[in-house]
Amino acid sequence: MTTTAITNIASLVTNDPSLGDNSPLGLILDAAVVIKGDRVVWTGESSKAPATDNAVDAGGRAVIPGFVDSHSHLLFAGDRTQEFNARMSGRPYTAGGIRTTVAATRAATDDELSANVVRYLTEALRQGTTTFETKSGYGLTVEDEARALRIAARHTDEVTYLGAHVVSPDYADDPAGYVDLVTGPMLDACAPYARWVDVFCEKGAFDGDQARAILTAGMAKGLHPRVHANQLSYGPGVQLAVELDAASADHCTHLTDADVDALAQGNTVATLLPGAEFSTRADWPDARRILDAGATVALSTDCNPGSSFTSSMPFCVALAVRDMGMTPDEALWSATAGGAAALRRTDIGRIAPGARADLVLLDAPSHVHLAYRPGVPLVQAVWQRGERTL
Repeated sequence: MTTTAITNIASLVTNDPSLGDNSPLGLILDAAVVIKGDRVVWTGESSKAPATDNAVDAGGRAVIPGFVDSHSHLLFAGDRTQEFNARMSGRPYTAGGIRTTVAATRAATDDELSANVVRYLTEALRQGTTTFETKSGYGLTVEDEARALRIAARHTDEVTYLGAHVVSPDYADDPAGYVDLVTGPMLDACAPYARWVDVFCEKGAFDGDQARAILTAGMAKGLHPRVHANQLSYGPGVQLAVELDAASADHCTHLTDADVDALAQGNTVATLLPGAEFSTRADWPDARRILDAGATVALSTDCNPGSSFTSSMPFCVALAVRDMGMTPDEALWSATAGGAAALRRTDIGRIAPGARADLVLLDAPSHVHLAYRPGVPLVQAVWQRGERTL
């Protein structure tokens, strides 16, 4: 395998305190990285870089780990432009809008759904995302949920079964019957394609008892839990997630002190999705409160056609700094290492020997520019599994 050195890096974020300045970001100034195959094999000061087969001059720019987008909904068809336009004119967001996308997704062909996934992944890669998770949840029949996950599994290992997104319109008068479907035939058909099981635990979707039944059924099939929790109102989602050792409780917008304490004392990551609050004009999650309690925080896009139609992790970083009380360092860590923690991965979200070689070269001297220059396309180059893709 050939080796490549990226040298003359003004500021290298390793997310390994032992490699750099002892901060969570593990910053190394005037740095270099050596890649061999799909792995990082060396990091350090540029002047000490070992000889390699190839060299790339970073030109005094910053290098960060590839973004880890640990929460997205890319298996869908159509969009909800009219809903967004109406909402921006004063109509509040509710969970029921999902049914609009369900109808369009059911009508789409496999090729159309796959093309949409590729489109949004390409869009995200241009903005530095090298790992992503995505979910089903817009089919809500056995056949449509299974095909969504089958398509998703062609593009990522981080596939989530979300048959429990909302109660299917086919079961509007029989929600208990739909829970039986989600925990029975639908789960049987979907489990072979998924790593995770998720549920939207929220008024208008599934209550705590239903969510528990769905998650425990998935766990019995070997799937690991994650939860859409406390997005629109206070509820049992966060504490259920911690109790079941879910990898992530996602949204976490409305938290009691007991919810925050549970997150701080458990292993569940609080994944915050500022694109949803931006797109719905909802209250922002209080990241500062969660961080100060000692919980782990991840940032993700929640890319979906209804409430957060963005694939841009840099945009979410800027929102988190501007409106959620995070520092630029915390936001970057949460968008990289935090996302990896939310997927219970140690091979991504950092630039250290043995880690997967997912790197982003910014057209800026520091990662702080991601929040300092919001909306500016700062991603100049991307390496994914050691291959330069941009």
